[in-house]
Amino acid sequence: MAEEKVTVIDPQADVEGKLRGKDVLVLGRFRGQVEVSGRIVLGEGSRVEATIVADAAEIAGELKGDVRARSVTLAEKARVQGTVEAKVLVVREGAWVSGSVSAGEAAGKGAPAEDQGTPGA
Repeated sequence: MAEEKVTVIDPQADVEGKLRGKDVLVLGRFRGQVEVSGRIVLGEGSRVEATIVADAAEIAGELKGDVRARSVTLAEKARVQGTVEAKVLVVREGAWVSGSVSAGEAAGKGAPAEDQGTPGA
């Protein structure tokens, strides 16, 4: 039986650069760009400043930047400052988002920002 390989950035790590792969678990700090064909998980206590493109993203830590995925889940302790684009978006009670959110079928097709109705604009 083949074991699934996951790239792990542990809680003591501080990484900067481009990260490409299938599945990623970030528990420490990361700055840069992430492109994964599978799932990225930002664990509790993680601090990420990045542009993320993935099939699925689960955020329980802090993200400053943009995330674009088919499915995005923001856990209770998630803190996101930036842009979230997802076909499926789950926001748990307690999660915090500051920025632009685009969810649903149009999100996957690169809908223009002006079509997204911005409060107070």
